[in-house]
Amino acid sequence: MASTRYLNKYDLTGRTAVITGGGRGIGLACAEALSEAGARIVLLERDEDAARSGAASLSASGADVSWRLVDVVDPDALQAAADAIEREIGGVDILVCCAGIAISGVAAEVATAEQWRQVIDINLNGVFWSCQAFGRAMLERGRGAIVNMGSMSGLVVNRPQEQASYNASKAAVHQLTRSLAAEWAKRGVRVNAVAPTYIDTPMTRYGMQDETLKHAWLDATPMGRVGRTDEVASVVLFLASEAASLLTGSIVVADAGYTCW
Repeated sequence: MASTRYLNKYDLTGRTAVITGGGRGIGLACAEALSEAGARIVLLERDEDAARSGAASLSASGADVSWRLVDVVDPDALQAAADAIEREIGGVDILVCCAGIAISGVAAEVATAEQWRQVIDINLNGVFWSCQAFGRAMLERGRGAIVNMGSMSGLVVNRPQEQASYNASKAAVHQLTRSLAAEWAKRGVRVNAVAPTYIDTPMTRYGMQDETLKHAWLDATPMGRVGRTDEVASVVLFLASEAASLLTGSIVVADAGYTCW
């Protein structure tokens, strides 16, 4: 029988994974991937309908899944959720920060303070509060893997849509990822991020229905297509597993070649 030394590195049996924004889109795909590898799944959502439907979908495929209503902009609520999960389920081994929003097509000179703060609060502050809340117990145990959802928009300025707040938030997530990785590396907690291209989700579907945006996006992408949620989830699975044991502070660019040009 062939050795499974390398394949076994992807086995997450007995581990618990928390996914913020896990009820739909990329977050739900990440939950599916981690569940297939054997992890217990806890979805954190601020939208109850998304939490229920996501959990139902996972449960139907045999996942061990639960969910909680938590808004990532509330650090106290996140810490309460982390403490409750620790008591009721056990230690969290994996955290995937997928909660995020985009406000596109708004020029910087007319963007409102509310729009700016909303994007930064969810996309950046929410990632920090999540990492802090769940990272504390990981640091106490001396082990854990965190994967943050960055974006190619943290590396380049997208065109033709104007979205300074989103681009800035994702660039900050990349630097936050590196900063936490550097602080926590010797204490057993790895922190990495994925920087995807446009992915086929409701967040980007509007662009594919606009002929101007669609052609601009695809013409700027060497592969000539948008990505799928399962393609991002596959990278997250790698980063969350022992297969990526040497990686921390890495920003894995999954952009169909977009940033090559």
